[in-house]
Amino acid sequence: MSDSFQLGDPDHFTAGAVGQPGQRVFYLQARERRSLVTLKCEKEQVSALAEYLSGLIAKLPKGAIEGKPGMDALLEPLEPAWAVGSIGVGYDEAIGRIVVVASEQVEEEEEGGTPAPEPATARVAITRAQATAFVERARALVKAGRATCSMCGEPKDPAGHVCPRANGHVVHKE
Repeated sequence: MSDSFQLGDPDHFTAGAVGQPGQRVFYLQARERRSLVTLKCEKEQVSALAEYLSGLIAKLPKGAIEGKPGMDALLEPLEPAWAVGSIGVGYDEAIGRIVVVASEQVEEEEEGGTPAPEPATARVAITRAQATAFVERARALVKAGRATCSMCGEPKDPAGHVCPRANGHVVHKE
């Protein structure tokens, strides 16, 4: 069973990627005091979280959340505790923070019919400033990926792209 984490006043909340476009590994990372939590995730999860946070920030009353934006670079050591399966977001009015809850990716059922253990969770209560900085960073990370094909919208590899909209016969190069 993996460790769960609860960070109520983090000084660092970001997303990052390591590797070349098309082969990057994405991470969510938060730190509170000396406790650094790094989670492996998918690019789509980072993108979806950023878009949801952007919409949530727009709906919150102005000035409801204050605080420093924090840093945006990934911190070392870059050792993920576990891989993210799902992410939930809410707003805690009592503390005036946006709460991001990541749940560990677990297999539905282990071999032999044994139920999988409960997934670990990471609960991070961030400020509006941290959420805004996260949105900007995440959008830049996603945009820095591979170019997309104008015909099908799929990512293009540097070696070429077999486009399904052209029945797989046309290879587009970047």
